[in-house]
Amino acid sequence: MKKVFISGCYDILHGGHIQFFKEARALGDHLTVCFASDKVLWEHKKRRTSIPQDHKLALMTSLDIVDQVVIGDCEDLGLDFKDHFLKIRPDILAVTEDDQYGAAKRALCAEVGAEYVILPKTPPQFTPVSTSSIVRNIRTPAYAPLRVDFGGGWLDVPRLAREGTYIVNCAISPLVSLTDWCYEQKSGLGGSGAWALLNGNDGVESELNLGVGWQDPAIIRETGLCAWRSGPKPVLHFKRNGDFLRGHMALHYTDIPHDTPANADNDRDYDLIQKAGETAKEGVFLRDLIKLGEAVQLSYEAQLGEGMRELPDAKGCIGRKYLGGGWGGYALYLFDSTEDRDTFVASANCNRPIEPYITIR
Repeated sequence: MKKVFISGCYDILHGGHIQFFKEARALGDHLTVCFASDKVLWEHKKRRTSIPQDHKLALMTSLDIVDQVVIGDCEDLGLDFKDHFLKIRPDILAVTEDDQYGAAKRALCAEVGAEYVILPKTPPQFTPVSTSSIVRNIRTPAYAPLRVDFGGGWLDVPRLAREGTYIVNCAISPLVSLTDWCYEQKSGLGGSGAWALLNGNDGVESELNLGVGWQDPAIIRETGLCAWRSGPKPVLHFKRNGDFLRGHMALHYTDIPHDTPANADNDRDYDLIQKAGETAKEGVFLRDLIKLGEAVQLSYEAQLGEGMRELPDAKGCIGRKYLGGGWGGYALYLFDSTEDRDTFVASANCNRPIEPYITIR
């Protein structure tokens, strides 16, 4: 009887694993599968098991193509199966082409006279997936917020970052989903960050690759009312739930195209933008709506200086500004009272109320 041995984490069993099991089993008459114990998974992969190891054992044992299942608990890196291997003394150790521990495994095979067999990649019988992608899909939300920014915009772009300065923004509702998007698209609300999150991706790198900043995916993933430190990557300074903003925010759709990347290199007053971010940070820390309105107005002054057209005024408005890179899309209006906010919303179809949004992590 020719005995075949394979090993892996197999944290979440999927079709690709089954295909590998079948191809390994075809090399001999008896197949032993060893999967890493919860302890090894934690020590070597720095992650908890997705399902308890007794469930994994039951799943693999039930497979007709598997003759024996053992749990690897050896602490040698890449050789958690070592003790079982030396005891079983198989004829073949089968691995995939991307095996990271080939040298150590070949040496182990030499101890028992086993053959080290690399299985070539064959056309997949199933759509290729990985354990990490499965976990990512499980964690992917069905709905996500968009965002509004109050001050410090552009200081989240790495090449424009200033040490000791801040970017202040807030996640908002109503929420969006892949099939229900209740806002105008590409309009300054951070939709690309939400789209990345809803598809199971981290949007920070994709935003940076566009030459813009990281604030959109950062706040959409974090939620709440946040002050961030300016720098190459998002670093949260502090966070509030934003309840003091409830009933005070509205959006105005300008019906003008919004294109942040095209305007990234415009001349603008970064000192004024820095002042707006610092003022917004103080307003959030003190839960001071008026000071936050001052920050929004400072941001708006910087936008007007950049060349953007004036936004219409509104009764009771304590601050207004274009969102994101500006020049079009949505504008944020901050009101002293809910009554004034609601009057503004009712005055035109292009106006709508929004509220702060936070999730419990």
